Amino acid sequence: MNPATQPKSCLRVLGVDPAASGPTGYAVLEGDERMAHTLLFGELRHPSRAPFGERLCELHRRMAHLLREYSPDAVALETVFAAPNIRTSLKLAEARGVVLLAAAQAGVAVHSYTPREVKFQVTGYGAASKTQIQTMVCALLKLAEPPGSHDASDALALALCHIFTDRARRRVREAGDRLYPARIEA
Repeated sequence: MNPATQPKSCLRVLGVDPAASGPTGYAVLEGDERMAHTLLFGELRHPSRAPFGERLCELHRRMAHLLREYSPDAVALETVFAAPNIRTSLKLAEARGVVLLAAAQAGVAVHSYTPREVKFQVTGYGAASKTQIQTMVCALLKLAEPPGSHDASDALALALCHIFTDRARRRVREAGDRLYPARIEA
């Protein structure tokens, strides 16, 4: 569907699970008030022996391509967490920064979620395992088989989390508008 012809109630989200050394998961979903469906998901693999700067450059190129190709309304991204290894945390933050840059250059809003928020939104349990997330993602999106990797599952979960959060925010705003309609001053 062309972004220009999307109904206003439909939200297109690019979910990204950046990685410090392994593949970066990505997913493009569309959701409305009732359901969400998958347009694309997968993982971006980087040559493991390439210098880290080259991998970041390639990540930026691929993110920019996805943003141009699918014109999402939002990007859902996991917040940086404290990894046991400080180098891993720094590399993860750098990869996340590249995704933030690509989204800013494309003029797309970025929404960050903690791993616990994503797990809770998708499974109802904030300490869910990777397998539980993958199972729920499969069920919620009616996928014929589970995504091939946890990176892709996590990106799908991030996009779903944003769609669910956006729905809830919209419903609260609409309820508030009904309860407290704007006064007309005479």
